[in-house]
Formats: sequence, C-alpha cells, structure tokens
Amino acid sequence: MAHEVSAKRCQEVISAVEQVFQGKRAVVELVMTAILARGHVLLEDVPGVGKTTLARTFAHVLGLSHQRIQFASDLMPADITGVGIFDAASGNFEFKPGPVFCNVLLADEINRTTPRTQSALLEAMAEGHVTVDGTTRALPQPFVVLATQNPREFHGTYPLPESQLDRFLMRLSVGYPSDEVELRLIRRHGAPLDLSDLPVRLDQSGLMALVNAASDVHVSDDVVDYIHRLVRATRDSRQLELGLSTRAAIGWYRCVQSFALVQGRDFATPDDVRQTLVSVAAHRTVPAGHGGGVIDRSQVEAILQSLLETVAPPM
Repeated sequence: MAHEVSAKRCQEVISAVEQVFQGKRAVVELVMTAILARGHVLLEDVPGVGKTTLARTFAHVLGLSHQRIQFASDLMPADITGVGIFDAASGNFEFKPGPVFCNVLLADEINRTTPRTQSALLEAMAEGHVTVDGTTRALPQPFVVLATQNPREFHGTYPLPESQLDRFLMRLSVGYPSDEVELRLIRRHGAPLDLSDLPVRLDQSGLMALVNAASDVHVSDDVVDYIHRLVRATRDSRQLELGLSTRAAIGWYRCVQSFALVQGRDFATPDDVRQTLVSVAAHRTVPAGHGGGVIDRSQVEAILQSLLETVAPPM
C-alpha cells in the first residue's frame, strides 16, 4: 500500500540520520514529524550535545539545498534575506539572495542576534517568502528552519519573543547521550563522521511526496475532539496564563498526522496526540504568575503532563 511505502521511506531517513546522531531515536522521529508537517524546529539545549550535527545531518539525508547561519549580535536582516546591489553597467539594482533562499536553513544560536534580525525570519517562516526593497520573492519549497539555542546562557543573548516562538512548530531538547554512545564518541576523540559517506535518501520531490502522504493520514472525529479538548484545557487551566492558539492547534493536528505516518500507520490514534503534546505546546504556554524572563521548561512540561491525566482520551 502507498502509506506503507511512505512509512518505509521515513524510517530509512531516520535510520540514516541515526548513523551520525546516535542514541536519540525519539528526537530524530520528532524532527522528521515536524518536517513532514511543514513546520520549523527549535532545538534548545546546553552546548555540545549535537544540536547542529542533528540539523546538518537531516539536511544532507533529505537531499535538499541547505545553508547555515551563525547568528551573532552584528548580523543584519539583509545578511539573511539578501540585498539589492546597484549595477553601474545596467543602471539597475540587482538582487543578491541571502542564505534564506534554500530548502533547509540551519540557524545556529538564533538567540544571539538582535530582535530586528530575528524578525527578518518571521515572514519567511510564516509565509514562505521574503520582501526586500518592496518586492516579494518566494522561497524554495519545502522550506524548513532548524534552529538551535542555549537556554542557560544569558550574556549577549536576546530571548525569542512569543511571536517568534510561535513560528516554530516544535521545540525539542536533545539531552545528553547515553553512556554507551558518549564513550564511543570519546574513544574517537569526537571526530565528526564524513557526511559525504552517508546515503542521501530523498530529494525535493521525494520529500514533498511524503509531506502529501502525511496530510492524507486519517484523523477520526474522536481524535480531533481530543486535540481540541486538550487545547481548551491549556486555556482554562489556572496553572497557565497563556494557552494554545488556534494556529498552534492546526499545527498540532498536522503533527499528529505526520507522527502516525512515521510510526507506520495511515490513521492517527490518541497516543499520537499524547506523544506530541509537549513538543508542540511547551514553548507556546506560559505558567500563571510568570513575571517575565526565562520560563522554567520543566514546570510547563509538568503542567502539560497533568492535563493529559485530567483530559480523558476517546475510548
């Protein structure tokens, strides 16, 4: 069946990524889920746990054009979107596209640049195009931002505002590797694997075929109602002062479809909803009484897990 072929291709991509990024299959599956759901991913964790390696490996295995931007305080919006350069010979301005014109944009340490430059990505992430000098230019499709940031380093950083965070379909934490994997990395002195030796499993048309297959996954009315009841619970909870928006709910629905395909099914289950809640909702919700600054992620995740216990899944 068609969905079985698509599910097999998803697993081939995941297995290829795991050849480099080892011991974190659940994280790899969620990144694949977000990509199939036409979403962007924020990889948030301490330095040195492989966030950038994961993003680079995905871009390679998917066979897509990719660019990397090292975000810094002196980065300007034009450094991302591109700029018009005057051509004396023709007397016209010629547009020089920036690194955002690619399929996969690796945004390293996105919280190290100013809000003005961060906002240059808003239009690209939300609309799939950029506007420079009054002209709107479409980005290649698919377009995915895989961004990284360190949540524990505050000097010289600019926390992403809620409007920017909402553009990310998922926020994931990589975490430290298992003892076995870490020992293996230490023994080879942390030498990176050559990505050119890694098989390319897809191309642009192949990925779009998987995206379309994910959108065809059946979601029953009971499962849709379960998603909606959980969304309402985040808004009604006294423990949260900001719950999920309608945009978040729509993105979550696509995630549920994609996660089901990654698991090898052409229909979604309540467990798909439960498995994706924290990744979709933790960066979009704010605990009650929060006075500003960095939100305690573990606190938000505990609240969301408690909602799963109080909102009954469909029978």
